[in-house]
Amino acid sequence: MSAVPDVELRDVTKVFGGVVAVAGVSLTVAQGELLSLLGPSGCGKTTTLRLIAGFERPTRGDVYIRGVLMNDVPAYRRNVGVVFQNYAIFPHMTVFDNVAFGLRMQGWPPDRIAREVREALALVHLDGLEARYRSQLSGGQQQRVALARAIVTRPSVLLLDEPLAALDRKLRDEVRLEIRELQRRLRITTIYVTHDQDEALVLSDRIAVMERGRIVQIGTPGEIYGQPRSHFVADFIGVSNFLVGDVVATDDEWCLIRAADGLLLRARASVAVAQGQRVDIAVRPEKIHVDLEHPRHDNWVEGTIARVVFQGMFTEYHVRLRHGGLFRVIQQNRDPGDLAVSPATGSRVYLSWPAECSILLASAREART
Repeated sequence: MSAVPDVELRDVTKVFGGVVAVAGVSLTVAQGELLSLLGPSGCGKTTTLRLIAGFERPTRGDVYIRGVLMNDVPAYRRNVGVVFQNYAIFPHMTVFDNVAFGLRMQGWPPDRIAREVREALALVHLDGLEARYRSQLSGGQQQRVALARAIVTRPSVLLLDEPLAALDRKLRDEVRLEIRELQRRLRITTIYVTHDQDEALVLSDRIAVMERGRIVQIGTPGEIYGQPRSHFVADFIGVSNFLVGDVVATDDEWCLIRAADGLLLRARASVAVAQGQRVDIAVRPEKIHVDLEHPRHDNWVEGTIARVVFQGMFTEYHVRLRHGGLFRVIQQNRDPGDLAVSPATGSRVYLSWPAECSILLASAREART
């Protein structure tokens, strides 16, 4: 990889009429990397993408592409490819002409345009559809046309803004894998905006989670899912169960936390905490065991099954805890015998999990402000 990142934001802020849309964002994207900007609506991820594309100018801070300051460079001179949520395919042009549009604007010779367009269409599996118009294409095919048009000019950076939002789930799952395969094959630096956590986990080399205009955590999908640093990230990425307690004792490796009903829970000391501090513990549903008797692990809570949801490969249990909270638990159905011994609604159960699966977060109060 190049020592100079393909994209760099340095303390970038964007204000619209007194509203801060992006607040001091700094990040780097390495050559060939796929970085996802992930977060809820209004968190600033699309504005960040537009600042990189040149559709917006930062109020403060600097945007660099391949080491060159881009603040005053117009969008059409930044050598970026953009795919929008609505695809923006010209309805009066054929597939071929849509993909060729950018090359013609740059003055490429016709024979080279024809060759590059054919190659781009082959990459997105649209061979033979060159003469069709938008009205003759499915949603997935329109998405592929937009992608071919974005990559045919061989941009330095590819920017994708919720490109699969209009597709049905099955097609979305199929196309996102195609995008990842294409990105890896071309080794094109890509920034992908989405609010869909599954999409980000599947596609990304790294994920930048955004909240209220700021990046609150950035890391690999495994780091973001397995080691969230805040209540917001643990709650937004995947599903988490939460317990609140006070630190009883701590050392360099483990913390002992007293939760509701006097339960003592152990968690790795992954963040700095002090004795007496109130903290959150997050537990992923798939890490929890459901038992009718004798918990399997040191960390456990007691409750009553409020709902059983069979989903084929796994069964989801909603368990009302003795102190009133609700836990979600996912148990994989490995063989028919698992279903025969599954606890029923109304059963009194123990939920237990290994101490290393307790995710220690910042103080409960701080995590919600």
